[in-house]
Amino acid sequence: MKKEYKIAFVGMGSIGKRHLKNVCEYMASRNCMFSIDLYRSSFKRVLPDDIAGLVNNQYLCDDAIVKTYDVVFVTNPTSKHKEIVDKFKSFTKAFFIEKPVFDKVIDDADIYDEVLSYVACPLRYNPVLQYVKNNIDVSKVFSARAMSSSYLPDWRPGQNYRQTYSAHKDMGGGVDIDLIHEWDYLTWIFGMPLECSCVLGKYSNLDVDSNDIAVYVAHNKQMVYELHLDYFGRKTQRMLDLFMADETVHCDLVSGTVSFLCSGKVMNFNSERNAFQMAEIKHFFDIVEGSVPNDSSVSHAVKVLNLTKAKV
Repeated sequence: MKKEYKIAFVGMGSIGKRHLKNVCEYMASRNCMFSIDLYRSSFKRVLPDDIAGLVNNQYLCDDAIVKTYDVVFVTNPTSKHKEIVDKFKSFTKAFFIEKPVFDKVIDDADIYDEVLSYVACPLRYNPVLQYVKNNIDVSKVFSARAMSSSYLPDWRPGQNYRQTYSAHKDMGGGVDIDLIHEWDYLTWIFGMPLECSCVLGKYSNLDVDSNDIAVYVAHNKQMVYELHLDYFGRKTQRMLDLFMADETVHCDLVSGTVSFLCSGKVMNFNSERNAFQMAEIKHFFDIVEGSVPNDSSVSHAVKVLNLTKAKV
């Protein structure tokens, strides 16, 4: 690993804070020197002491960029991602872009991979999905049924959900792209579908103007995909069911279990969220160092973004 990293963060919401702490912990574990600058939309909010102590300099996003970076973490609202990437692409060697990559599909996605650009996909590092990826013969799966159901007001404790980007379509919110992780891991494990259809809309009593439910049915030549996403489930559920000729496998990403319903075998894994998000930070820096290939490019992320609107 190189001796020193110059890092910038753009945006410091809940996910930005998590990534910032994980980056600092990872750098310390590798005995690597580093500095972190933060670019913000305004200085109205005072940074918590535990975050401010990790930041070397603060700038406004509208300020001219006067230095170059090894890595820029794009963790501001989705609707601003493209603008920030365009602004920083001549001032960094690599991007870590929080999902979804953009708030709408673009035609020239390939040009955004001219600078090494990795799009977040932390669920790939969940040990339950790692087990499926590495141990289940996907050629034997007839159908995969996935669900992510949770209650938006509980997502960010202490913050009014009505004021978050998730609640507003014009800020890049909506369960269809907010929970793009599900389509990412489904295509990572099973490949892209050939056809897809969906029902999208706002049906609950939540005070949002974004889509609060998305239900998809898709297929390729071998299998069917079913996917349910919502903002209004009062009991958090995140699961994947695999239907095969001789077994049904139930994967619970919340409890960290893989259950073989016919044989009765149950496997338990550590499902603590930060463990697999830290694994993703390590993987990202391995990509930056050139020791592993980039497996989550902008061009791939845009194809997944297309799927959220049932386009293939």
